[in-house]
Amino acid sequence: MDKVIKEGEVKTSEKIIQMLKTQGPLTAKVLAEALALTTMGVRQHLQGLEDSGDVIFEDKKAARGRPTRFWSLTSQSNSHFTDRHSELTVQLIDSVKTVFGDQGLNQLIEHRESTSLDLYLNAMSGKTELIEKLQVLKQLRTDEGYMASIEQEGDILWLLENHCPICAAASQCLNFCRSELQLFQRLFEACAIVSREEHIIEGARRCAYKIVPL
Repeated sequence: MDKVIKEGEVKTSEKIIQMLKTQGPLTAKVLAEALALTTMGVRQHLQGLEDSGDVIFEDKKAARGRPTRFWSLTSQSNSHFTDRHSELTVQLIDSVKTVFGDQGLNQLIEHRESTSLDLYLNAMSGKTELIEKLQVLKQLRTDEGYMASIEQEGDILWLLENHCPICAAASQCLNFCRSELQLFQRLFEACAIVSREEHIIEGARRCAYKIVPL
């Protein structure tokens, strides 16, 4: 019986982590409603996650009554998500820079961008509408570990990436991030203007790309 309970606890905790990752700071009440649990039950899971260093809370003033407690993830929680063997990646980047210099590393990044562009364009083949193309890109990026989603505000579309599986590489060399933005701009250059409004490397909880139709 104890084993079953522990497995259930892990599963619920992982669901909480997934929700905080994709939706940002949430209250215990919102989490409880989404998971069909009691608020007290969710608070117990959150306490366990706080003890393990995966979540923190912030009490925000409410219009009336007591402050509302919002829970969010810490950087330590990244261990729950794909990291694409970050240590090896950083070592390889250092090796490329040592052997081939900055120019060699830039050529490697350009080759990766070009390869990704061909892959994405091939997957979008036959799609004529911007939203259709974006939906294909969202699925491709999710498959790569970016936990992507789409939101729409009027005519403006947003590609949201809630996780960065190449974060270690991007932190080591910002050209990876520049290349990602350039890749999306090249993908949609005939039908939209793409800009990055939120950036994980700069401390945001996600990368948010604003896509404005031409």
